[in-house]
Amino acid sequence: MSSLVGCNGANTSDFAEIVAVRHGETCWNASRIIQGHLDSELNETGRRQAIAVSIRLSKEHRWDAIYSSDLKRAAETAQIIANSCDLPEVILDPTLRERHLGDLQGLTLRDAAKLKPQAYKLFLSPKCDKEIPGGGESLDQFHERCVSSLERIARKHKGERVVVVTHGGVLRELHKRAVPTGSIKGKIHNTSVNVFHISDSGGHWIIKTWGDISHLQETGVLDSAFGGDGTSA
Repeated sequence: MSSLVGCNGANTSDFAEIVAVRHGETCWNASRIIQGHLDSELNETGRRQAIAVSIRLSKEHRWDAIYSSDLKRAAETAQIIANSCDLPEVILDPTLRERHLGDLQGLTLRDAAKLKPQAYKLFLSPKCDKEIPGGGESLDQFHERCVSSLERIARKHKGERVVVVTHGGVLRELHKRAVPTGSIKGKIHNTSVNVFHISDSGGHWIIKTWGDISHLQETGVLDSAFGGDGTSA
């Protein structure tokens, strides 16, 4: 087990450091298709992004564990990171999945507006308690799932460093929990690095790093890709 160390050299064991990483790019991201819980895989760019972030993380710290959404695009990203960081296993956790978007999943945003107008309207609605038809989650349900999942991981890994590989929509909800009155400018790019310190009680969240993609200087990101913004999926 590694230990977090404060500026004065003392162990800082009252919080967990969680490095939350968005999965690498998928063909559906590039084609602007709404993914949600559908199981798309990384494309070649996404695999290169995952390798780049894995090399970065392998140089930064010794890690105690790695968790991931069980969807393929996240799990593959996490396995690449685990291999580089000498972590023996990826702990797959369905509570780290992207928001379930019901009838909109598998459609482009343009097609969704035409083919599923009711679901599309609810997807864009500012009302947080409205579920999307077809088994989709409301924003309230999604937020509660994301926050509860990360706080559970933080309680288990007090005083430790943990990698969590997840999705753009999840990261937006985690940011909202840490900075309730703040807003996110721009997109949450594929394999961006976001560092949270979460106290043992779960009541105190601090964002130490947000949206860092310095490891992608050679690989790059696709700004036109779907997801990672207010319509993240």
